[in-house]
Amino acid sequence: MKKYLSAVLSFFIWGSGQFLICRQRLKGMVIFLVQALLVAIEVGSGYWLEYLFGRIEHFTLRLHGGFFTKGIWGLVTLGEQPGQDHSSTLLINGIIAGIVLLMALALFVWNVRDAYQMAKALEEGKEISTPGGYKRVISGKMFPYLVLAPMAILFIFVVVMPIIFACCTAFLNYNRDHLPPGNLFNWVGLDNFRKLFDVPIWSQTFFSVLLWTVIWAVTVTFLTYFLGLFQAMILNHKSVKGRKVFQTILILPWAIPQMISLMVFRNLFNGQFGPINQFLLDTGIISERIPFLTDPLLAKITVILVATWLGFPMFMVMMLGVFGNIDPSLSEAAAIDGANKFQIFRYIQLPLVFLATAPLLVMNMAGNFNGFGLIYFLTKGGPVTPAYQFAGDTDILISWIYKLTLDQQMYNMAAVMSMLIFIFVGAISFWNFKRTTSFKEL
Repeated sequence: MKKYLSAVLSFFIWGSGQFLICRQRLKGMVIFLVQALLVAIEVGSGYWLEYLFGRIEHFTLRLHGGFFTKGIWGLVTLGEQPGQDHSSTLLINGIIAGIVLLMALALFVWNVRDAYQMAKALEEGKEISTPGGYKRVISGKMFPYLVLAPMAILFIFVVVMPIIFACCTAFLNYNRDHLPPGNLFNWVGLDNFRKLFDVPIWSQTFFSVLLWTVIWAVTVTFLTYFLGLFQAMILNHKSVKGRKVFQTILILPWAIPQMISLMVFRNLFNGQFGPINQFLLDTGIISERIPFLTDPLLAKITVILVATWLGFPMFMVMMLGVFGNIDPSLSEAAAIDGANKFQIFRYIQLPLVFLATAPLLVMNMAGNFNGFGLIYFLTKGGPVTPAYQFAGDTDILISWIYKLTLDQQMYNMAAVMSMLIFIFVGAISFWNFKRTTSFKEL
């Protein structure tokens, strides 16, 4: 009987079952204080007391609700009075209120369950935690969770909340025609997704940019990987003299800040005044200037080559480390068995190098999929083409999203594509993580 009474008491007054029935004073008091804090926030931020005492005749959540009730109201309605309600603020407050309420709901469920289990253990004659036992638990197995709890809460509000806001934006008509506070935006369901796939100008732009994004990410990833492998093989060869000097020179593209390198390359490949064009003209190799950054095909080739130049040193350094850790006895044993240098590399060194760098290869591809900086600083997505909706020939999805957000204020369409990128990159990252040894050991 005590277990049911304890659960019922904790259902209405959090922690009361632990405090009164189970004699766990400290635990019950802490749980009750959380409930009291939540009620105090709601009552203190609203006009509930004034309404209960009859001082407010027409009570509305919009004007008189507390933080949680008004937050949920704002999340559902996104405002009712243009110029007075701010939809973005209401959405953010609603998300925060929803997160806090979900955390409170989890604590509430645990509180009732704990009250029931503790009272049941008491009925069965088992020992339950005493204040001294709490100290041992807190200083023992619970200590890591207590230390990580503040960071977990910070992570929820700094990382998770913006992701939820972006996901919500994908289901709104949040664009330049519905900018608060002058105008309110509303929930539109899947209309933005239908627009992206059904409206010809949007679907043509999306699939074209998506195809180029995939080509860009795959090509740059494999070119940087195999160029880094090639350079590492050369530097690792015993006949190379001054290895440290060459290694220092080859690592400079990675060591120099990328933005500075991109500004230099942008001047080098300038179609009108670039020194590369001028040199080729002066030497008679070409008769007219090459539009490195203004021709659609040449611009794509140029950004791929620049990305390869900037990215290969990272793989080169990693592979040099892998080559240095390969046991020489493996190659010596293979040579004794009659294997030539190519076979030693093909069947011994290359598998070991690939095994050590394959996860980084996958993650580098995901990073190139979101490689905004190189595209934007080198070509700004150009050259512009009228066949695309606010996108250029070298725009990848992330740079197109940037233009839609800052230049066109089409936050809803940008959010739709952000979700698609998140799903793609998240799937690759999860697949890559599943292949790691640490995941298999869980």
